[in-house]
Amino acid sequence: MAVTAAVLAGGSATAAGASTGHHPVATWSMNEGAGARTMIDSSGNGLHGSIGGEVVTDVGVRGATGYRFTRLQPDRPPAHPRHLVTVADSSALDPGSRDYAVTLRLRTTYQFGNIIQKGQATASGGNFKLQIPNGIVQCLFRGSNGTIIVQASRRINDGWWHVVRCERTGSGVSLAVDGRTVARRGGWTGPIANGWPLSIGGKTDCDQRDVGCDYYAGDLDWVEIEAR
Repeated sequence: MAVTAAVLAGGSATAAGASTGHHPVATWSMNEGAGARTMIDSSGNGLHGSIGGEVVTDVGVRGATGYRFTRLQPDRPPAHPRHLVTVADSSALDPGSRDYAVTLRLRTTYQFGNIIQKGQATASGGNFKLQIPNGIVQCLFRGSNGTIIVQASRRINDGWWHVVRCERTGSGVSLAVDGRTVARRGGWTGPIANGWPLSIGGKTDCDQRDVGCDYYAGDLDWVEIEAR
């Protein structure tokens, strides 16, 4: 997706730009009303999600409306599956061997948690995720040929909205914040395809004892996935 000035200022997902050649896989604007339990995919591909009961919808802050994920104590049982938004497994959501990008708009004052992922570290077929340890956004893709991680050099947990884009291509992985590339690493991960749901806000398979759930705390305005 070409991140335009309108996106940076106004905070609504846009269709893929012709200059990138990407097409939208899923577009979640996250503008459903209070109490909504279905996250609508406006791309036309029908990849709607299930909003957990602990996720607060219709939250207006700093000129945008989105979802709020309240803070949970790290590694303190029990697990909170209702803290997540999940989208059922679909091959369309797997990167496979395609160029693949995840772009989202977030706002947080915290410094922990997995923002979005499909699969976990031990998942057969690989996985990808965006996370924000220590307030610094990281992007990870793990495929049959190895893992590539890139991360920003500065914290973005400053309470302002930021657009983050994570992209995997045949030549490497790049990370952009507010329209500027801040990290890039060359290499090829190999194909990524697993049977897991896509989750927003933390892990689906965790117990807060042996496996931490890494719950995200903060707001999300929109998420878009693209491929080519």
